[in-house]
Amino acid sequence: MNDSHSELLLSDFSGVEPYVLPAAGWRGFSDRVMGGVSDASLDKSTVDGRSCLRLTGTVTRESNGGFIQMAMYFGSRDAELDGSAYKGLEMLVYGNNENYNVHVRTADCGWYDESYRYTFFSKPEWQQLRIPWADFKPNGLDVPLDSSRVNRIAILGWMREFHADIALARIALYT
Repeated sequence: MNDSHSELLLSDFSGVEPYVLPAAGWRGFSDRVMGGVSDASLDKSTVDGRSCLRLTGTVTRESNGGFIQMAMYFGSRDAELDGSAYKGLEMLVYGNNENYNVHVRTADCGWYDESYRYTFFSKPEWQQLRIPWADFKPNGLDVPLDSSRVNRIAILGWMREFHADIALARIALYT
């Protein structure tokens, strides 16, 4: 966090050593966890001169599947991050001219399909996105996003047949 508290840095891969918020971590996985057949790979990489975390793979709807994702957790057993002092999520991403989703899960989310969702288009160039909490739409829930109880933020290749290739250099909460 900088001196003006204008942001809370969650992860930054651009330095000599990647930064991840203490107790937090990243995981990559696909719909194979529930019987799908999409393929996912999550690796540290360099894209257009920037160090990053890169999610690649083939998303397919076969076998009731349809996603690959990189997910940030804030500790064990659904530990929560209080993001209520911030307006939303800021990401530096590089894509392949495809739509991707950001899903936020909070303590209000129970079933695996419940989350707050936002879709964005990612060009093959580094672009900074700012997504206000209010722009995340509930899926499977009838309560608004409670940013004081965030327990996962994920970037997904989502629910259609395509080759996903999305890189993340930095992610933070902004004021």
